Amino acid sequence: MNHFNTNAFDDDLTHFAAHGAAPLPDPSDQGYVEHDGARIWYATYGAGSPVLLLHGGLGHSGNWGYQVQALVDAGHRVVLIDSRGHGRSTRDERPYRYELMASDVLAVMDTLQLERAALVGWSDGACTALILAMQAPARVTGVFFFGCNMDPSGTKEFVPTPIIDRCFGRHAKDYAQLSATPAAFNAFVGAVSEMMKTEPNYSAHELAAIQMPVAIVHSEYDEFIKQEHAEYLARHSPGAQLILLPGVSHFAPLQRPALFNEVLRTFLGKVRG
Repeated sequence: MNHFNTNAFDDDLTHFAAHGAAPLPDPSDQGYVEHDGARIWYATYGAGSPVLLLHGGLGHSGNWGYQVQALVDAGHRVVLIDSRGHGRSTRDERPYRYELMASDVLAVMDTLQLERAALVGWSDGACTALILAMQAPARVTGVFFFGCNMDPSGTKEFVPTPIIDRCFGRHAKDYAQLSATPAAFNAFVGAVSEMMKTEPNYSAHELAAIQMPVAIVHSEYDEFIKQEHAEYLARHSPGAQLILLPGVSHFAPLQRPALFNEVLRTFLGKVRG
């Protein structure tokens, strides 16, 4: 039984390491989309203005457990997607690419007949979201871009911490439980890590072409992304606003859900349509 509530703090991820995020509510619909060498799992919740939640690298859509019900209660149709090779979704042997994962998201939107939706991305999911917004702007009402870079200069040198170790341990347990290839976690980590080392590589000129509302959201203690990079992204995306989250790190949706959800709901309220 998961007793954590959205008003509590889990700053050191002790609760997440032991229990994961809050259990997801019962979905309205769930299934798989066959797309480009992979089976992509999705689930939908609630009704109203559609919003897609895209999780971070090595995780899965259940990491949004503290956000789904809050968004349903705010009048949104929430769509969760396990990125290819993550969670319940499969992958082929090709290297990971953010552009490929963006095309997976579009395939799910097509299957669900979602003409337009807001995209909420966390870490790798944020990169996927912004790439989809650049490639198919007519399909995206806005992007909530949390904890991510758009070129290699934006990342900090990796420093292991107990918080990161706890999160990684949770990801390993969840992968073993959910994946169609439960014994392949180490190969999976290697493949995703290779993508993170070499991608993304988008220029200020390309970012300047994004005309929709974008929230560039950065945590005070983010372990992976430089604050000056978040500021740079906000300066070069014409429709962007910079939002700084105090007292949290790269794992803010798990650490302080009430803080994160308030900022998220405010942004989605502006792009609802």
